[in-house]
Amino acid sequence: MTEIVRETMEYDVVIVGAGPSGLSAAIRLKQINPDLSVVVLEKGSEVGAHILSGAVLDPSGLDALIPNWRDKGAPIKTEVQEDNFYILGPAGQMRIPNFPMPPLMNNHGNYIVSMANVCRWLGQQAEELGVEIFPGMACSEVIYGDNGEVRGVVAGEFGRNPDGTPGPSYEPGMVLAGKYVFLGEGVRGSLSKEVIAKYDLSAGKCPQKFGLGMKEIWEIDPAKHKLGTVTHTMGWPLGSNAGGGSFIYHIENNQVYVGFVVHLNYENPHLYPYMEFQRFKHHPMVAELLKGGKRVAYGARAISEGGWQSIPKMVAPGVALLGCSAGLVNVPRIKGNHNAMLSGIAAAEAAAKVIAAGRASDELNDYETAVRTGPIGKDLKKVRNVKPLWSKYGLIASLTLGGADMWANTFGLTILGTLRHGKNDAKATGKAKDFAPIDYPKPDGVLSFDRLTNVAFSFTNHDENQPAHLRLKDASVPILVNLPEYAEPAQRYCPAGVYEVIAEEGKEPRFQINFQNCVHCKTCDIKDPSQNITWTTPMGGGGPNYPNM
Repeated sequence: MTEIVRETMEYDVVIVGAGPSGLSAAIRLKQINPDLSVVVLEKGSEVGAHILSGAVLDPSGLDALIPNWRDKGAPIKTEVQEDNFYILGPAGQMRIPNFPMPPLMNNHGNYIVSMANVCRWLGQQAEELGVEIFPGMACSEVIYGDNGEVRGVVAGEFGRNPDGTPGPSYEPGMVLAGKYVFLGEGVRGSLSKEVIAKYDLSAGKCPQKFGLGMKEIWEIDPAKHKLGTVTHTMGWPLGSNAGGGSFIYHIENNQVYVGFVVHLNYENPHLYPYMEFQRFKHHPMVAELLKGGKRVAYGARAISEGGWQSIPKMVAPGVALLGCSAGLVNVPRIKGNHNAMLSGIAAAEAAAKVIAAGRASDELNDYETAVRTGPIGKDLKKVRNVKPLWSKYGLIASLTLGGADMWANTFGLTILGTLRHGKNDAKATGKAKDFAPIDYPKPDGVLSFDRLTNVAFSFTNHDENQPAHLRLKDASVPILVNLPEYAEPAQRYCPAGVYEVIAEEGKEPRFQINFQNCVHCKTCDIKDPSQNITWTTPMGGGGPNYPNM
């Protein structure tokens, strides 16, 4: 095949991902030196298109970036007014009082926001400072220099045939090269995964742990709406089958964000995370809230849960990992946006300093130091033992011992040291023969919905003629290994119905990938017990188009 020739555009800093970390980095670079050339590449059709609204935002990152954000009209209005924690049983609930909670768990002073709209607003602030933002530009390849350093990325490649060969309308994309490249792709980004492996950045660290977060936006009866109310639950319906919990946030316009998280270290391969979410909505407390309302959007995304122990080295020659690409989520608080923004600020400050000194394509060690010793490190170290306690000993241990450890860390003490995570989430999957199948009730179409119906509310779309971005290392593994040993869990762990085992009379079963349904959660890349599925950035774009709400 004729060698592909691409044009190259040179920048001081190339940023992959228009999320809170990437946009914060872009803004801070321009605040420090308006003459720096900065580009942000976003695979979504617009900034915010791949971010389903709904989060509680700790404003510390935004305060550091744009102190007068209130005066500048940031779409951040709903301050948390009420904080509720419940443990659910099948027919009732028990409230956990707020007073035993460590101070860091208090949500007062935080805001319920649409992060999609916050990022759209951050994008406007960045562009006003002279940052170039290119939406619809999926980055499909890392470009390396002669000395092995990261030099840039390939973005905007379109028109390949399903087999990967260039089609009649093929566009080779461009190389966006920079003195430094920042990867702010979010959890399990394909370029970040490649860079972590190439430079062995996870050496000596615990394996990263993940959860699957699924979320619906509902418009509810105004009489039931309580603006500013935050509710978290644990327990039913997961019980001993898996760790996880829920959140319900009351935002403006009589809307609530209803979310459910399942830790992906569950053992039973028959577990069906999506159906656990749908069953949760039938709990009397939740059903009463949603009765008479309507669901208006759905989405799903993996969440990094490893915390302090699992943060890889965040820099390599010419490249830095930002935000969720490095796994900076505070799991007990269910918050990562503040740390993502702070990481973007720290990376920008480190890069601006060395660029001013005439350096390029080396390691931004000041960034690494700033993350580990600054506010991000302090935030994550306080909660570092909650996740391993939950994984090893269950919910009650995480509440009691984890709570005590967080209290001790609040005063600069430690009672448990630093506990380590065990095996990765794929290896945690048990054999199907050792677990009983789980009988899930059929969705009623009122409170609960089948996957394909819900996927329509993510407004996801991929060109059916583009190459599948979900790739099997060995096409025989799903049927010959995963099906007999694990009952092929891809049929269940995917929250979008991408994977099917087709069994037709008189024929051998076959594995089918409906990549057009993919909402880019990346659970398959994480949980497949054979580690046989690789999620890659779609070459040709596509994905969810979450509504501007």
